[in-house]
Amino acid sequence: MELGLPESWLRATPLFEAGAHLRLLDAVAARRAQETVYPAAERVFYALERTPFDKVRVVIVGQDPYHGPGQADGLAFSVPEGIAVPPSLRNIFQEVARDIYAGAAPHFSTDLTRWAEQGVLLLNAVLTVAAKKPGSHRRLEWETLTDGILAALSARREGLVFMLWGAYAQSKRGLIAESRHLILEAPHPSPLSAYRGFLGCGHFSRANAYLRARNEREIIW
Repeated sequence: MELGLPESWLRATPLFEAGAHLRLLDAVAARRAQETVYPAAERVFYALERTPFDKVRVVIVGQDPYHGPGQADGLAFSVPEGIAVPPSLRNIFQEVARDIYAGAAPHFSTDLTRWAEQGVLLLNAVLTVAAKKPGSHRRLEWETLTDGILAALSARREGLVFMLWGAYAQSKRGLIAESRHLILEAPHPSPLSAYRGFLGCGHFSRANAYLRARNEREIIW
């Protein structure tokens, strides 16, 4: 393993083999010398560490990490236990409760590592951000790497579920072979758009039904 990355990611993604991630980490390190950057250095590739390439079953695409203190933990939409629940994550839990638990859901931990370890890749398109400056690291070309991750998953795996919430995530649809995978689209779970179709989308049960039809384990959401 390199930088905590499973060998499966290093082998499967050409840009990792070419060392593109090392150049990006160098660029982020230079930013850290000038500004506060989230998540912590050891958490930048946490999503890949917790969900090896050959274990991915569901992909949820986020935009960039949370930019407030203590929020970003390296998984899209996730925050550490004890941190206030961000509005988008609250709406995600609301839909899981409605869709999977008939509204009577158990306590949900805000730390989504439990999903990652079941094969849910919680991938932000941009993996770092400056404090209080959303989108501030987009010019570092993280998307070249993360687009490569999505393309590698599409080409080298079969039968994955891709959840694309909001226009930004849906712009990645062209990287995914629809003939080989299930693509689920809905508005973003943020308060600005959740009531336009995210709440009620049924993505979590639909993902499980697809996995079940392929004789795979369901995700315990």
